[in-house]
Amino acid sequence: MSETTTTAAPPASEPREKLTKKAVTADHPTWCPGCGDFAVLASFYKVLEKRQLDHEKIVTLAGIGCSSRFPYFVNGHGAHFIHGRAVPLASGISLARPDLHVFLFGGDGDGFSIGGNHL
Repeated sequence: MSETTTTAAPPASEPREKLTKKAVTADHPTWCPGCGDFAVLASFYKVLEKRQLDHEKIVTLAGIGCSSRFPYFVNGHGAHFIHGRAVPLASGISLARPDLHVFLFGGDGDGFSIGGNHL
């Protein structure tokens, strides 16, 4: 008695919709008027739109401070962490999941003070 196993063909991959600023925007920024983070976020949206990355493979990370809000404004995976520890987390995610696009946002404290030792 022999058993025959049939495997269904994988579903055809549907073309992905074009990534737009509207599609990647998750929330309205709440920084103070005149803050430079508005320009950084606007530039980041332009980069995502130009590169046409899959938003399900976008990871935004940040430490503490004004820049810690970035993950909340991007439709994708993201989190903010204790002061100065976003750098090693970004490194770990990049090593463990090279298929993801990891973006790290930080301020002077995260990059030059407490978090600088991780660079």
